[in-house]
Amino acid sequence: MRANASALFRTTFGVAPRAAASAPGRVNLIGEHTDYNGGPVLPVACAVRTVVAVGPADPGVLEMVSTRDGQVARIDDRASRPHGWGAYIAGVMQELVALGAAPVGGGARVAVTSDVPAAAGLASSAALTVAAAKALSLFAGARLEPRQLAGVAFRAEHDHVGVRCGIMDQMCAALAKPGRALLLECASLAVRHIPIGGRLLLVDTGTRRELAAGAFNERRAECEAAVARLKVELPELIWLASWPAAWLPRLKRALPEPLRSRALHVIGETARARFGAQLLARGHLKRFGGLLYESHESCRRLYACSTPELDTIVAAARRAGALGARLTGAGWGGAVLVLLGPGARRAGKGEAKVVREIQRAFAASYGREPAISSVRPSGGVRRELVR
Repeated sequence: MRANASALFRTTFGVAPRAAASAPGRVNLIGEHTDYNGGPVLPVACAVRTVVAVGPADPGVLEMVSTRDGQVARIDDRASRPHGWGAYIAGVMQELVALGAAPVGGGARVAVTSDVPAAAGLASSAALTVAAAKALSLFAGARLEPRQLAGVAFRAEHDHVGVRCGIMDQMCAALAKPGRALLLECASLAVRHIPIGGRLLLVDTGTRRELAAGAFNERRAECEAAVARLKVELPELIWLASWPAAWLPRLKRALPEPLRSRALHVIGETARARFGAQLLARGHLKRFGGLLYESHESCRRLYACSTPELDTIVAAARRAGALGARLTGAGWGGAVLVLLGPGARRAGKGEAKVVREIQRAFAASYGREPAISSVRPSGGVRRELVR
């Protein structure tokens, strides 16, 4: 599918595109809901990617087509707010215009192909916006650095579309390296690339969710409310993740529920993510896997972002002897990440046993087997050949 972005452009618009770029989806190993709270995250880029091919259009006009529906959308009234996936492209264009890195006149034709599933917790929107930022800036003759591309993509989703996300997804899509996890401190934007051993499986529940509204934005508002209350105790506090772990008794006294539970998750997850990166760098996969189980339980109990489908998969993976498992991609549906030892496939019974138990348990509860795939840590945004 990915190789057809240029072909889709030619078929739709009758001419060849001028530039193309791709960006990956991502799976977050640990650090759930810490990004917008100023804490650490540890994602890896997936092999699945979104490709964006672009070419000229009339000034101020965006014409867009995607393999999702095959329909051409046209935006020529910047006063109106576009809807659907086109809103992300429009946001990217506005940010590029502000940077002086947009095509002349702020218009373009855009064709999108992708094998990153939408609303599955794999950051499909970040893959789209980072790839679009790269392709459109290349077409404009601008050479933006990966961090700049991540910033454009973040502001497009956060400011223009209205998803109150953190910076993790965009930074991973822009900066990831093959075979490495990206340790990102979201307050300072400091990064380290951590080698990753073991095998990773992604189990898709098939349940989709929309992050621009509902529980995700509600959780972020709760975290902001917690910070506002905690400033009475610690006036210099900016990020919830920065609350001192030694002061947890003071936090518990200061916050009512559910703010108390939300804050406890963020602070605990911050510690788990930093310790997890150390364990991963040293090859301590079993201890790292234990942190994944702890993370899922905290997401389920304190942050209330799990679902019965996600819990079923994690419990089945644990029974089958997986080193670790947890929801990934914010929760409320989406997927579970499962960690196995590096020899699980060769052992015959290791990976196969885990897969069978997950399929059996899920089918018993929901009447179908979940899709299970391997995760291969991959690289970030790149230029693609125009074909």
